[in-house]
Amino acid sequence: MHVCIVGTGYVGLVSAACFAEMGNTVTCVDVNPDVVKTLQAGKVHIYEPGLEELVRRNYAAGNLIFTTSLAQGMEQAQFVFITVGTPSRPDGSCDLCYVEQVAREIGQQMHKPVIVVDKSTVPVGTADRVRALVQGELDKRGVSFEFDVVSNPEFLKEGDAVNDFMKPDRVVVGTESEKSAEYLRTLYGPFARSREKLIVMGVRSAEMTKYAANCMLATKISYINEIANICERVGADVRDVRIGIGSDHRIGYHFIYPGVGYGGSCFPKDVRALINTANEYAFRPELMEAVDRVNNRQKLRMSERIVDYFAAQGGVEGKTLGVWGIAFKANTDDTREAASLAMINDLTSRGMRIRAFDPVAGEKAREILADNPLVEIVDGQYDAVEGAQALLVVTEWNQFRTPDFERIKAALSAPILFDGRNLYPPSMMAELGFAYFSVGRPDPA
Repeated sequence: MHVCIVGTGYVGLVSAACFAEMGNTVTCVDVNPDVVKTLQAGKVHIYEPGLEELVRRNYAAGNLIFTTSLAQGMEQAQFVFITVGTPSRPDGSCDLCYVEQVAREIGQQMHKPVIVVDKSTVPVGTADRVRALVQGELDKRGVSFEFDVVSNPEFLKEGDAVNDFMKPDRVVVGTESEKSAEYLRTLYGPFARSREKLIVMGVRSAEMTKYAANCMLATKISYINEIANICERVGADVRDVRIGIGSDHRIGYHFIYPGVGYGGSCFPKDVRALINTANEYAFRPELMEAVDRVNNRQKLRMSERIVDYFAAQGGVEGKTLGVWGIAFKANTDDTREAASLAMINDLTSRGMRIRAFDPVAGEKAREILADNPLVEIVDGQYDAVEGAQALLVVTEWNQFRTPDFERIKAALSAPILFDGRNLYPPSMMAELGFAYFSVGRPDPA
């Protein structure tokens, strides 16, 4: 099949590479000529394990084409996927300006029947808006072509997106047209060989499914962090509590890992967008509001503990904190809404110096924090702790899981470690002589 994908960001590029891997001819359209040139050179501008190899192989095979021309992309396309960004506005609502611009351009370039697929995360009712904009442009041209607007939300995890696309749990398709559903069933057929994975529903239900899924996962994260905070106060160990509740199949173990709160490009934005949508329909989503509040508080929980710890030693001003991890989670370079940035900004506002390391997101962090004179991004894991008063672990990169603790002790001015991901056993850390502070577990005596 011939597929046009508009937008070569995280969702667009992963989708394009995976469709191409199955033998389809996929044309990626991006307005940024520098991005197009980079991709044509076989380089990927986002970090995602396995993606660059997939892009290079399919570009070399001719299955993957990169261009700035939507007309070229639509020339033979049976599907046009909209995968552009939908950033949050200050009030939490979803900014659809890029989606709407693409919809207008599709109407301007359409020359034959086509299925328009909304894959960007968009509020309920967006497909109707896209349909109206496309039709408006066709009317201006005085032409008529059969087209459908389908909702096909993505459910990709950053850091494992290629695998998620290749082996999806489900493929949600929102359409009232059985013909469109059959076309998409054919397109996605190679990804669902073991069982039927296509779930067809109404367009608005599909749009809502995406938000409902992400908000449910965000709720589980805020819930376990709330439980962890209570555990710290009552002397319980959240590790045991997690096992105790996770063994109930109605709850399960997924997404109940306490930590520093969720971040990234999806959960924060989608929770706020659903809150905004509910408010537009005169309904107050109190649970979602609480999820958002709890998460914002959790992002600063570990920095508060650092401040409390050093209060008896003259405060954090002038002291140096080593930080391991800046990306919002492992296996990505995404720093959007990252807890690390919230903590760094909080601590430096109090005069603390930060020396941070991230194996992938370091360069991005340098750009983001370039104007903060109290922050230094270093190239070596152990460089971050050299001469620091304490170490804070924020991201659960594998290389942080079994570090050289003796080397850490020798580098630090005192063996103090704050663990935002519960990577290390408290008993082991006590034996090694560390003052060790983690999430939802008793502090050292």
